[in-house]
Amino acid sequence: MIRSMTAFGTSRLEFGAGAISAEVRSVNNRYLDLNLRLPDDLRFAESRIRELVGGAVIRGKVELKLNYAVPDTQGLRPFDLPALQSLSLQLAQARTIIPDIPAPSLSELPREGALRSGLDPDVWLPMCERACVLALGEFTANREREGSRLAGAMLELAEAVRGIVDRVEVELPALVVQHQERVAQRLREALLAASPEGFSAISGTELTARIAQEASLFGLRVDVAEELTRLRSHLQELKGALSDQNAQHSRGSGKRLDFLFQEMNREANTLGSKAAALSVTRAAIDLKLLIEQMREQAQNIE
Repeated sequence: MIRSMTAFGTSRLEFGAGAISAEVRSVNNRYLDLNLRLPDDLRFAESRIRELVGGAVIRGKVELKLNYAVPDTQGLRPFDLPALQSLSLQLAQARTIIPDIPAPSLSELPREGALRSGLDPDVWLPMCERACVLALGEFTANREREGSRLAGAMLELAEAVRGIVDRVEVELPALVVQHQERVAQRLREALLAASPEGFSAISGTELTARIAQEASLFGLRVDVAEELTRLRSHLQELKGALSDQNAQHSRGSGKRLDFLFQEMNREANTLGSKAAALSVTRAAIDLKLLIEQMREQAQNIE
């Protein structure tokens, strides 16, 4: 499934110890750039949250914000009395040198357990995980919906590219023959202008063969059938990439598409350089514009 890099997801959970909310948003980026905004009291969940985001996103500038709330009468552990006494002694010693050191606030006083905030990791870590999983679920669903719209837009542009390729392919045989005839006529005129007397000495068979050879060589230089074939192949590959429902293959499809559009643009450039008629030149310009529009859409895809 094609996924956009731009999306938003949120969740909120309430349970006995309090409530926790998660928000995740992302914008385009070449690589995965994760910014976690966690309260200090929830830093014990940072490693696990990074694992969850890394499993759901492979590139994009992602910001995940986690907040919590506890009831006024619940959620805090009792004070750690030995640690509190030690803190008091240290504060008294420090004031003998720096008298104006302020006393710590109530929330900063040590409590029982490893965390001064009193939030129990055994209780809060599973809730942090669940809140992040729910937010990432909504985030992923939004990315897939946006990705589907982007894929639809690119497929429409791809059909326009296919139409141009079809038109040039139909016109190509006549254009090649017409150009060969034009080259042959110019060769005859050049030979006559350069040596009217010597021209009569050249046998008709030899002259015809030489003119046919030059016209054929030039016709090969202006024949763009190979470029049109490769463009058709790239269009088929594009269709397959945008309709691939395999999650394993669709991950990182944005880079795959970017490479594909580079190849398509190369073929369009070659088509323009070999153009033997104004209609082919215009077709090459139109192709480049459509390919650039598809490439811009692909910049939003993971």
